[in-house]
Amino acid sequence: MINIKENLELNTLNHSCAHLMAQAIKHLYPHAKFWVGPVIEEGFYYDIDLGNDVIKEEDFPKIEKEMKKLSKDGKRITRIEISKQEALEMFKDDEYKLDLIENLPEDAVITAYRQGDYTDLCRGPHVESCKEIKFFKLLKASGAYYKGDASKKMLQRVYGICFYSQEDLDQHLALLEEAKKRDHKKLGRELDLFMMSEYAPGMPFFLPKGMILRNVLENYWYEEHTKEGYLFVKTPVMMSKELWETSGHWQNYKENMYVSLVDDKEFAIKPMNCPGGMLVFKNSLHSYKDLPLRVGELGLVHRHEASGALNGLFRVRTFTQDDAHIFMTIDQIESEVVRLIAFIDRVYSALGLPYDIELSTRPEEKFIGDIEVWNRSEQALADACKAAGKDYKINPGDGAFYGPKLDFHVKDSLGRVWQCGTIQLDMNLPERFDLTYVDNHGNKVRPVMLHRVIFGSIERFIGILIEHFAGAFPTWLSPVQVNILPVAEVHNEYARSVKKELEALGIRCELDDSSEKLGYRLRLSQIKKTPYTLVIGDKEVENKSVTYRIFSHQEQINVSKEEFINLILDEIKNKLLRK
Repeated sequence: MINIKENLELNTLNHSCAHLMAQAIKHLYPHAKFWVGPVIEEGFYYDIDLGNDVIKEEDFPKIEKEMKKLSKDGKRITRIEISKQEALEMFKDDEYKLDLIENLPEDAVITAYRQGDYTDLCRGPHVESCKEIKFFKLLKASGAYYKGDASKKMLQRVYGICFYSQEDLDQHLALLEEAKKRDHKKLGRELDLFMMSEYAPGMPFFLPKGMILRNVLENYWYEEHTKEGYLFVKTPVMMSKELWETSGHWQNYKENMYVSLVDDKEFAIKPMNCPGGMLVFKNSLHSYKDLPLRVGELGLVHRHEASGALNGLFRVRTFTQDDAHIFMTIDQIESEVVRLIAFIDRVYSALGLPYDIELSTRPEEKFIGDIEVWNRSEQALADACKAAGKDYKINPGDGAFYGPKLDFHVKDSLGRVWQCGTIQLDMNLPERFDLTYVDNHGNKVRPVMLHRVIFGSIERFIGILIEHFAGAFPTWLSPVQVNILPVAEVHNEYARSVKKELEALGIRCELDDSSEKLGYRLRLSQIKKTPYTLVIGDKEVENKSVTYRIFSHQEQINVSKEEFINLILDEIKNKLLRK
């Protein structure tokens, strides 16, 4: 899917379409007042105060009809420059615009855009006339607090999207429909993977099949990290206020942390694993011969996200980060990052996820450390990408205050982009925690440290995989790999023996010997997206064979039991992906 916000032409067009929508709504609801209407990745929205009226999706056709009328009328969109006093007079009856204007400097030159009888504050730019805004669609309506503050008034937010051609709009709408079918919240329920509860908002419950998927993914994580020479630790979920003061979280992140009193002393549930990782390193003396030291942790963290932002597995309040902290000398940065890129590439390739890399560099003002070290670190990350044969895009000034980073943006089967992996250089925590190693001259030296994740959050990554595969996981990941269907009761004994033999080899099986008709059970197996469905009838019992059907295929193939076992074991071992 295209990112509207990053496409300059579509950004301008959608910004203009937001104003066209606002003008149409003002015609239909003359008392409407408007807060902000920005362009977002998925199109645009406007936050609207409609008093006691409510815009529902069934109202969209009449709004779109008015928008088309205004587009056909084709008024020019003109830019107006006004003083603060002129702006205050122009919008004197609109408390939302007055709030924006009053916060501007007295000598500010304020811009507004006018199209016919509608004028709004705006930086622009816009298309030249409403005639250019032809191919649009309103998508959804929801509530949104004024300024995102739950203590303030609830406004109505109407979303839409606009393209330069009907073909592009239709193609995008088709993708949105496909995305709805792949919604991980919907599939999570249908496939019995996870549930949410009002007793724990933003805290997912993994069901038995979801736990199988999660455990397979985590075991894969441990296996691959073991190959890469990582050591593993587990740090406490709750630690004292003093630790978070040392790390800087208490000063900068306390409002997002869950805090409790223990023996009259303040403790906080960890929002990040890093401070615990620093204590682990500091627990032992280290020589330059120990470096690079790679320490991994699947650590459970908690962050108090706003209730309105919670979204299935994508935005939660408790999640497991696949963290690792790598301690090294500055001369080891490039070689270690080259190795990391190859590692991340191997993991994403196994899951059929292409990706792009973005290098975020030193912020212009707020940063710590010497510029020379920053320059050397940024060059090391850039050189590592080149040495790994990977292109990268520079995101200037977007590094953290404590170091530059590489972000890995994976692309799913619908073309949507998700930021997952990160390699982050950190010059801050080793200093804050006074971490040292002994160099070859016997001197204590500060190590360079990398934070890195591959999945990012296990929960969110599972949500991405559910939508990427539309719930039809590759066989090695699938909670149930084989569903066995005896045609009649007489075939049950052989079906059970096949199940027992497959399970002895580590293959995850179910047996559906219910009294339902075979056709119904076959359809149910497809609904559950089981990779292989085996049908056991007279021929199979007589020949000691099985007839298998691959998910989403109509063909049924009869092979010997041994041949099927070899086929599925090879597929699992090599983590094969099907188109």
